[in-house]
Order: sequence, then structure tokens, then C-alpha cells
Amino acid sequence: MTTIKVPMTPRSYNRLRKEVHRLKSTRPELSRAIEVAREHGDLSENADYDAAKEKSGMTEAKIRDIEAKLSLAQVIDPRDTPEPARVTFGVSVKVEDTDSGEKKVITLVGADESDVGQGLISFESPIGKSLIGKSEGDIVTITLPSGQKEYEVLKIFVDYVDDEEDKDDQSLE
Repeated sequence: MTTIKVPMTPRSYNRLRKEVHRLKSTRPELSRAIEVAREHGDLSENADYDAAKEKSGMTEAKIRDIEAKLSLAQVIDPRDTPEPARVTFGVSVKVEDTDSGEKKVITLVGADESDVGQGLISFESPIGKSLIGKSEGDIVTITLPSGQKEYEVLKIFVDYVDDEEDKDDQSLE
């Protein structure tokens, strides 16, 4: 059986590692809350106990979910291709709407990292799929729910911010 790897930027990978570390550090507190609630008596009618157990269960589920994502991660650092000739995962693309002339910068990232407001677009989205493999000067037709849009690829570049979060997380290993 082949395991399918999920592309992820180092920033996203480190953010998830930090989150799972934070969640695991809450385990003793959650365990204490369950013990305190148990001491209040009859568990069948103990709302504090039910709430503590539910919170603990949700935290454990989130830990399992994040650990699964991390185990399937294929970390792709866009800085490894400083002058990309084609649009690939992790690079930034300056595009121009051929109708309106509006220009914008799009960075192709994984689904967990996407944030349309910041120009972080999932490589699996219609825009992302249409841009993958394109070169500067190419015209891209994208089918969106609102209709078709055409963009010209003006520039392909690496715009990776090496933020403090990346540096801080080296201590979590």
C-alpha cells in the first residue's frame, strides 16, 4: 500500500508541530480537571466530569489529527528553488487579470495553510491547479463558480518569510 504524502511548507509543518506540542502540554491539566470532577460524587449526573472528559477527548482527537497530518507531510521548501522557471508548490506568482488589469500576488500552499485574504492559495484549488506548471508570459484560464477568468503570469518568484516561528520550533524535536 502506497502512502500519499501531502505537500507542506516548512512554516506550516512547524506551526503544526508547535500546536501538537502545546496540546500535549495541556494533558496534565485536563487529567487534573477530570480527577477534581470525579471527587464531586455521582458521575452519572456530574456536568463538570462530562465537560472535562469531553474537553480531554476533543484535545486527544486534535492531537491525533495533527500527528496524522505531520506523518503524511512532504515538506517542500520553496527556498530550494531560488529562481523557479515554472509555477510549483510554494512559489509566489504575480498575475494580472486580463480583463480588469488588476494585479495580485498568489502563493501556492497546502490546504491547511491557505488564506485567501493574504494571497495564500491552496495548490488544490481551481486557481492553484490552473497555475501549476505555467511559465512567465503564459495566459491561464481558470474556471471559477462565478465564471471564467483569465490571468497572465507576470512573474514567478520565491517570497518565503523565514519568521520567528520557524526558528523557535527547532527546540521541539
